[in-house]
Parts: sequence; C-alpha cells; structure tokens
Amino acid sequence: MTLRQVVWLMLPDETTLGCQNRDLLTAVKARCEAVSMAHGLTQSFMHLMRKRQPEALTGWLEQASGSGLPDLVTFARGLERDKDALEASLRLSWSNGPTEGVVNKIKLLGRQAYGRASFALLRQRVLLAA
Repeated sequence: MTLRQVVWLMLPDETTLGCQNRDLLTAVKARCEAVSMAHGLTQSFMHLMRKRQPEALTGWLEQASGSGLPDLVTFARGLERDKDALEASLRLSWSNGPTEGVVNKIKLLGRQAYGRASFALLRQRVLLAA
C-alpha cells in the first residue's frame, strides 16, 4: 500500500468506507501511532468544516500544532495565518462559487480560441456561453 492510498483512506468519514477499506485503515492505524493520530486530527478537521463549527477551530489548531507531525504542524500554521478568513467562511453562508465557475468557463473559452480566433469571435462565444 502506498502513502497516497493511505491518505485517501484517511479523508472520508469511516462510515462511508467499504468494509475492506475500513479493515485496511484499522490495520494501518494499529501499526503506526503517527497514522492513528493524523487520522484522528484529519477526521476532526473534516467534521468541523462539514458542520461549520468555527468555535472548534482554535482547539483543533492547538491540537495539530502540538501533535509533532510536521505536515500537520505546517498546515496548522498556514491556517493560523488566515484564521479570520477561515472563521468567516465557517460562519457566513456566502459563497463565490458561482463567480468562480463563470470565470473558469471564460478562461476555458479563451484557451480554446488562443491563436485561432479574433477578439470579436471570443466575445461572441463568451456571450453565448453565459
């Protein structure tokens, strides 16, 4: 089993894992305390993000910083720098997802027309796609 496969086993909620994958994850966690700790911290972070619990963020950041796992410590430091924005994203229901989708579509159309079409044709395609 590769490290990448272990990481992908750690991300979803354990209740959604199949029986074979759940047994595999349990075996890996039993052999390595660091994997077990990383799995617990990963699951608690995913839970606080899914349930939108900004009050739990400070406690999680302290746990991750004190875990001694270099990657999680670095991740926690990065989140700490943007803590205000992260807490706002958990508290507020606003999303810029639709705007990002439109921007992505416009960029895709521009890439498809690069070197082959004039600005007038690109403008027409963008207007028709909207």
